[in-house]
Amino acid sequence: MGYSVVLQRSLSYSVKKGTRDISTVGFVGLGQMGSRMAKNLLKRGFKLTVFDVNEAAVTKICESGAKSAHSVGEVSENSEILVSMLPSNKHVLDCYIGDKGILSSAKKNALFIDSSTIDPSVSETVAQEADKRNIRFIDGPVSGGVNAAEAGTLTFMVGGSNKNFENATPVLEAMGSKIIHCGDKVGMGQVAKLCNNMLLAISMIGTAEAFNLGERLGLDSKILAEIVNSSSGRCWSSELYNPVPGLVPNVPSSNDYKGGFGSTLMSKDLGLAQTVANRTQTPVFLGSLAHQIYLTVVAKGYADKDFSVIYQFLKDVKKV
Repeated sequence: MGYSVVLQRSLSYSVKKGTRDISTVGFVGLGQMGSRMAKNLLKRGFKLTVFDVNEAAVTKICESGAKSAHSVGEVSENSEILVSMLPSNKHVLDCYIGDKGILSSAKKNALFIDSSTIDPSVSETVAQEADKRNIRFIDGPVSGGVNAAEAGTLTFMVGGSNKNFENATPVLEAMGSKIIHCGDKVGMGQVAKLCNNMLLAISMIGTAEAFNLGERLGLDSKILAEIVNSSSGRCWSSELYNPVPGLVPNVPSSNDYKGGFGSTLMSKDLGLAQTVANRTQTPVFLGSLAHQIYLTVVAKGYADKDFSVIYQFLKDVKKV
């Protein structure tokens, strides 16, 4: 995922119940998720200017009506609100507080929303640096995956003051259908996201194991899906994102596990969950095991596949 920044909007689009104009909005990160989120901003009338080290990503979004900027700083200095969607802790730190980063040229009282999935402590660090410059910062990671990003139905989990949450809501509503305030403290959105993704990984592994076992015992996967999804085993991974190819249309498993949420990213998120669990001395037995499993999935050559490829990984394990 490359860096990308989106500037916004000469249309009159005001903050709900507020007075600050948000005619210029930045968006950083045009990967699988960010590119779709940016397109939804365009669809809602936002005029976007993008910057990305990935020239192909810039070209593609510009074909949809965006304009390109020459640097992150150019975006930051012209943005009242900026949304970022970056791959890792390091990318967020470099982009925000690195040399000539976002904070270095930002307007006073600008509002920045980081939708990356990172360690909550990193969000806190950026917020502290932003506060020193009289800049507002909140975290707002998302749930729903590529399909929800495409449809504009993401769930945003936001950590930050109630005022900043309210100011950010109009922009977030252009990309999501559910905007949840997780608490006044920056980083609480990240906490919610890491807990959710840890549970998602565990449920996906369980779903894949159950369907692989059923197949090896001779049970038709379609019949098992019908039973599971009308019984106590029902979950998002079995019903809406089933890892068995052909059971659910328009999901990665039915497209050779292409697109979606990569196994490498799931491994990263599980690692983050492990880190914060260790820091708080919280037992996460299944979360730790899920992390080890996805590290193995990545090492075995499935790194670029959607995380539901765990089903194919289990199928490929030799029978003993």
